[in-house]
Amino acid sequence: MSTVHEAKVEAIARQLRQRKGAGPASFKKKTPPHQVPKRFDSRRRDEKVDLGDLDQILEIDPVGMTCTAEPAVTFDAVVRATLPFGLVPFIVPEHKTITLGGAVAGCSIESMSFRQGGFHDTCLEYEVLTAKGEVLRCSPQEEPLLFQMMHGSFGTLGILSRLKFRLVRAAPFVRVTYEPHTSLESFQQAILRHFHAQDADYLDGQIFSPTKHVLCVGHFVDRAPYVNRYEWMTAYCETIPRRREDYLTTYDYLFRYNRGVTHARPRSLLARALFAKLIHSDSVLRTANRFHQLLPAKDPPVIVDVFVPFSRTAEFMDWYHREMKHYPVWCVPFRRTRDYEWLTPQWWAGMSDPLFLDLAVYGMPQPPGRNLYKEFEDALQRINGTKTLISYNYYDEQTFWSIWNKETFQAVKRRTDPDNLFRDLYTKTCKAALGL
Repeated sequence: MSTVHEAKVEAIARQLRQRKGAGPASFKKKTPPHQVPKRFDSRRRDEKVDLGDLDQILEIDPVGMTCTAEPAVTFDAVVRATLPFGLVPFIVPEHKTITLGGAVAGCSIESMSFRQGGFHDTCLEYEVLTAKGEVLRCSPQEEPLLFQMMHGSFGTLGILSRLKFRLVRAAPFVRVTYEPHTSLESFQQAILRHFHAQDADYLDGQIFSPTKHVLCVGHFVDRAPYVNRYEWMTAYCETIPRRREDYLTTYDYLFRYNRGVTHARPRSLLARALFAKLIHSDSVLRTANRFHQLLPAKDPPVIVDVFVPFSRTAEFMDWYHREMKHYPVWCVPFRRTRDYEWLTPQWWAGMSDPLFLDLAVYGMPQPPGRNLYKEFEDALQRINGTKTLISYNYYDEQTFWSIWNKETFQAVKRRTDPDNLFRDLYTKTCKAALGL
C-alpha cells in the first residue's frame, strides 16, 4: 500500500481521534451522494469527515484481474483505467459519478447482477477506519462479520478507506438484443432461461405496461457494424421499446442510463439541443442538493428500488398495476449469492428463491393524501420483499428491525463506533433523512 495512501488515512484517523464534538458526523466527498435528495435532511448539518482526498486508484492487477482503490473513486474513473487492459468491474452502477464506497454502502446493482449479485459481492477485502481512528483490515477470512456488514451500512459502521474488488474480461463492444414479451409470465420465463443457461453477459429490462415488457440481453463482441451513443438528442432508455438490436462501445453501454434510467429530460427537442449534454445524473443531484430548500416540502415524487422474490413478482406486479400504474419500471435480475448478514434470519426464512427482481420506479407523482412510499413498504411486507434505503423511508422502528438485523449490526457497532458517532442505521435512514 502506498505511503501517500497511508498518510491520507492517518490524517483522517487523527481528525477522528482528536475531534471535540459529540457528533453526529457524516462524510463529505467531491461527488454528490446518489441518494434521493430530501428537503429536510438533518444530515446536512452534521459535522463532516472529509473523504474527498481518498480518490485514487492504487493498483490494477491485469493478471489477477483485480483493482485496489480508495472509496471516493468514481466508476467512470475505474472503467476508463481498466478498459485499456481489457477489463471492467463485474458490476458498474448506471451513473458515472457513483463512487466505489457509495456502491458498497448502498448495495449497488446493475445488469451483470443476474450472475454476480451486487457490487459488494465482487469485493475481496476492505480497509475500514473506526470512529475512534483505528485502522482495521477485513475480508471473508479476516474480521468476516465486519466485512459482510459494511455492505448496506450507509456509513453507520465506519469509514471505508480502501477496497479491493474483482474485474472481468471485456470486449470493446456490447451487442444488445431486445426481446419483447406481452405477459409478465413470458418475461420471467425468459429471465430464468438466461439465468440458468448463463448465456448472456448482461441482462436487464423494462416494463412499459401490463402487456409490454422488454428484456435487454447484452453480449460482449469484438467487432460492431455500427455504434450508437446516447449523449444528446436521444436518451438510451427511449430507444428500448423501439429497437430490436443495438451496438454500443463497452464504455457507453456501462453508462447508457447516465441521462436517466426510465425518463430523460429535457423533453422538448429545442431544450435538448441546447441543454441535453449538461443534464445528467451528476448535474441533477448537485443542483438538488445545493438548492434543497426548493425541493417539495410534502408529497415528493417517488424514487425507489424494491427487491422482490422472483416467485412473488406476479403478486407484487398485480398490486402495482392496480394501485400505482406508473411506467416504465426498470427490472434488474439479482442473483442470491448468500444470505446477507444485514438481513434477519426471520426474513431469510421466508425466502426460497435463487433470484430477486430489483424493480426501480423513478419520478412517480404522489397524489395528495397518499403516502406512496409507505404503501410500497406495506406491499413489500406482504410478499417478503425489501427495498434499498436511498429513498424516503417510513418504517416504524419495530418493523425496520424485523427486516434489517439489529443483532449483527450492534455487534459490529460496538467494535467500530461504540459512541454512535455515525448514528445507527434506523436513525440515519428513517429519521435524520426526514429531518426528525
